[in-house]
Amino acid sequence: MRRTFLAGHLVCLALSLPSGAHAQASEDAVVPATVVRGKAPPPPDSPERRDPTGAITVIDASEHAGEARDTAELLVGSVGLAVQDSGGYGQSKSLVVRGAASNGVLVFLDGIPLNGAGGMADLSQVPAALVERLEVLRGGAGARYGSGGLGGAVNIVTRAPSSHVRASGEVVYGSWNTALGHVAVTGPLLDGNALVLLHAGRSDGDFAYELDELPAVPDNPVTAEARARNDAKGGGVLLRYRRRLPGGSRLDVLSELSLEDRAIPGTVQNPQSAGRQDLDRLSLGVRWSGTQASARGFFRRDGLEVTGGLLGAGGPQRHVVGGVELEGRTLLGGGHALTATVASSGEQVTQAKGAQSASWWRGSVMVMDEWALVDEVLSVVPSLRFERVGPYWLFSPKLGAWLSLGGGVGIRANAGQSHRAPSFLELYIRQGTLLPNPGLRPERVLYADAAVVWDSQAMVAGAPRWSVTAGGFAALYEDLIAYELYPPMMARPYNFDAARVWGAELEAEARLFSWLSASGGYTWLRTQNRLGDPRYFNQDLPNRPRQKWVGRVRAGPEWLNARTEVLYQASQFVNRTGTRSLPSRTLWSVGASSTFLHRPEVTLSVEVKNLLDARVQDFTGFPLPGRAAYATLAVSLEPAPSAPEGSNAPRAP
Repeated sequence: MRRTFLAGHLVCLALSLPSGAHAQASEDAVVPATVVRGKAPPPPDSPERRDPTGAITVIDASEHAGEARDTAELLVGSVGLAVQDSGGYGQSKSLVVRGAASNGVLVFLDGIPLNGAGGMADLSQVPAALVERLEVLRGGAGARYGSGGLGGAVNIVTRAPSSHVRASGEVVYGSWNTALGHVAVTGPLLDGNALVLLHAGRSDGDFAYELDELPAVPDNPVTAEARARNDAKGGGVLLRYRRRLPGGSRLDVLSELSLEDRAIPGTVQNPQSAGRQDLDRLSLGVRWSGTQASARGFFRRDGLEVTGGLLGAGGPQRHVVGGVELEGRTLLGGGHALTATVASSGEQVTQAKGAQSASWWRGSVMVMDEWALVDEVLSVVPSLRFERVGPYWLFSPKLGAWLSLGGGVGIRANAGQSHRAPSFLELYIRQGTLLPNPGLRPERVLYADAAVVWDSQAMVAGAPRWSVTAGGFAALYEDLIAYELYPPMMARPYNFDAARVWGAELEAEARLFSWLSASGGYTWLRTQNRLGDPRYFNQDLPNRPRQKWVGRVRAGPEWLNARTEVLYQASQFVNRTGTRSLPSRTLWSVGASSTFLHRPEVTLSVEVKNLLDARVQDFTGFPLPGRAAYATLAVSLEPAPSAPEGSNAPRAP
């Protein structure tokens, strides 16, 4: 039987809030600069507001037009991040941030949490067509974002409606019969602005590869194979409405629906001849935001069904979550601001097989105190969150600081604690041969990071000509959850001892001219399993590459520009004993774009991914696609503004 319901609890918060120009000016003074990739300025509800001293990168999706097909491709080049890819278009993609597992990274869609019942967010389900920008926070995010933010948080900000009537569309076609497209219409509606965006895509996904069935035997002949069952198709709709309200506040409404059907290929050792996943998501959100206060309500319903007679399919599964968040900010004097947040939500997962069901309530209170000291040269930002997640009480404090040294140089530092409560599946729901364990304890991380930031005084196109950030981080994880053999043929999650993570990050960007820019990033990561079992002790954690380097150059005016990007990722272990690993990979991509018409604006882009055809593997050992080529045609039509009645002014061309 399929059944879903939402257990929601509403909490009211009353704060005395000052208003006026002086409040806004003082507010700006206590927020330090952050690393920004792209042109889009951060809005009042951006991560810079939520975490003023955090390691934040903002990725402008328009800077990657014609390059990416899903959100994972927009994130893959960022420092401190590693994408776990299990195939081509539509196949599962998750994120590792600073060594934290995928279920320890929070992902939001316009503030609506996307982490599913298993604790992991699948980035392949958010196409690039929806994205305006990505706000990435690296480092523990428990104090500001709650349970699950062990390694960081990513907020996917969708395209905003415009006050001008505009219609746009895009079609993409490329390797493995991959075809994508979207159409969008935006403009004034009901005293506000609205956006409607429809998107769809499909890919056969099959490709050839060479298989060595006995890699331990020297000179063993390889056989030609084809990766089948790598196909996917899907689509959806995004609706957004925005309206300015009296007093300078704003109302935002979002509705998003996505549907996807994809094959399950299995692994090299155990390929599947049948089996598919049907996924659906419905997200609803309403947000009121003023100068110093905001209120948000959200609802999300996820559906998952595995068909084809696979072991452990378990029948249809439904995950429902909804809640409210109220936040207020008040100034207590020059350079001193206090922020308080109260949040409450209900969550449930239901699985048809065996009528399994579980639900719980979440509630939290967060307080952040911002101090601008020594004539605003030093900012100190302590914060803490008390949280109740189901049966668990969690406490997440954090202390952040920002020191301005002048000349565009600053130092930021953070230290704190975050938690991840076990997921529903780990606690209550049996998944085939995977058994639940209701005795699990929450994972915990103690973390610290520091970095030096420099932005040159010289500007190009409104941005610093040179930007450099160099820093390091360290974390100690306790009570990590991993599945262990449970005789005779089952596996069950247990808390094992601890792990250590430390590393360094370097980012640099140069805007030499308005038509020439270059950027690069380097990540060095070391992980160490501290479990007492000698098979695992001091071994690297699986699926965490030790090094990653990315370099990117873009040159040319709007009417014709070219780009190239090189990504290197070191080898990584895929098991805890350190006996099986994936080789290193170097991926080189090139592309070009030309906006050759205006009114309508028409842009043609071509992109070649993995130009050298490097053959790499996913974390199960299954080969990933090699060289791929795509062509993108984008059209945008905005009616010319009419001349005022009686005017002799010519119309715009």
